[in-house]
Amino acid sequence: MRELIEGTILPRFGHDSELRAPPDAAVLPQVTGNLAFTTDSFVVSPLFFPGGDIGRLAVFGTVNDLAVAGALPLWISLSLIIEEGLPIPVLEHILESAAAAAQEAGAQIVAGDTKVVPAETADGLFVTTSGIGRVLPPPPLGPETLHVGDELIVSGPIGRHGIAILVAREQLGLNPPPETDCACLLDPVQQLRDAELLFGGRCVVRAMRDATRGGVTAVLHEWAQACGQTLSVRESDIPTTPDIRGAAELLGLDPLQIACEGTMLVAVKSGTGKAAVRALRNSSTSRDAAIIGEVKKRGLAPVSIQRALGTEQPLDELSGAMLPRIC
Repeated sequence: MRELIEGTILPRFGHDSELRAPPDAAVLPQVTGNLAFTTDSFVVSPLFFPGGDIGRLAVFGTVNDLAVAGALPLWISLSLIIEEGLPIPVLEHILESAAAAAQEAGAQIVAGDTKVVPAETADGLFVTTSGIGRVLPPPPLGPETLHVGDELIVSGPIGRHGIAILVAREQLGLNPPPETDCACLLDPVQQLRDAELLFGGRCVVRAMRDATRGGVTAVLHEWAQACGQTLSVRESDIPTTPDIRGAAELLGLDPLQIACEGTMLVAVKSGTGKAAVRALRNSSTSRDAAIIGEVKKRGLAPVSIQRALGTEQPLDELSGAMLPRIC
């Protein structure tokens, strides 16, 4: 184990000299202001998929949770549960991917743990992460502050991660295979900040949330519960790519309920949606941002959708995991 850690894992995560510490803990420097803390586990199957792998997914999943909370990621822990027999080159590839993702996000992987479990008990590799970030004041207002007339924005085409995982796992043979949207959301959030929409005097952003498990639908229901209003979206305005739309229709799935890993929802004050979309489109990660709906006075359903034919109907939340093991 010591040889694995010292020879395979540690060389891929360059540590700043000021963070060197005894093996059981990383000693972190003082930070002025509030801190955000998040933790997550990743059990995605397969480990590699078009556009990403479990290492990239784990780091960006953690970074994005901090980003939508208005925090700048600083430090990440990365713990590995390795199945006996996992080839070392596979582990090396995943570690290099995680290290590259952390570098892109400007965060350091400073702590971790490694365990090995018997064969056929972990699908190769499970990863657990925790992240600490510095909150850039003031933080987003929160979904409980949503008011009637506020506008709902999605930062890009939806459903890409879940479909990419499903197609790869089931070997459905789509050509070209759909790619995940796994990406870092720090730049889109920074674009809102630079436009003085997020942390400027106007502070027009009410809430931000990455649309992971449960997709856009899950976020909308979470926000509707928090604010007590109805969140209404328009099907015709929701961006999707042709390959994801086609695969979803083929499989009988709704892209609104499929996980994303580099796409977020943003709620902004009434009348500021166009300005927020212009800011988001300055980032390559959110160049297809679009206004998809608005907040309405609470009606019969917490979330509704106006379908392409013009009828408005409830958009129900899933009661179970439509696509398990996607993150």
